[in-house]
Amino acid sequence: MVINPTYLAQRTRQSVNWADAQRRVLHSYREWLRSAPEVQTMYSLNIPVARLRTKMRQEFERHRYVNQIGVVDMLLFQSHAEYQETLNYWKQLPHILKYFRAEEDPNARRPQNFMTGFLEGRN
Repeated sequence: MVINPTYLAQRTRQSVNWADAQRRVLHSYREWLRSAPEVQTMYSLNIPVARLRTKMRQEFERHRYVNQIGVVDMLLFQSHAEYQETLNYWKQLPHILKYFRAEEDPNARRPQNFMTGFLEGRN
């Protein structure tokens, strides 16, 4: 497999107005949903495509009420970087499964601060 770092690359740009930002968010969302079967196959996940799509929707819904256009642009940039890394297979399986950890293990949580995590024996 030949590594092509420019595969799926996009130029970074800012949204002109809210309509443009909304169009770009919907385009990104649709890209993610269309890639779910490919991600499942590529990473050999034992997770149904419907569950992958649900998790993708939840990630977009987390930022639904952002009302600053600069923040929306930054989130779009991060989303596309994540998309490019995922489809170029630059991630490993644990990077993909971290999105499902809270559902798999309800006790999985981040420590409140460093000392608490240290005393619990967590990294």
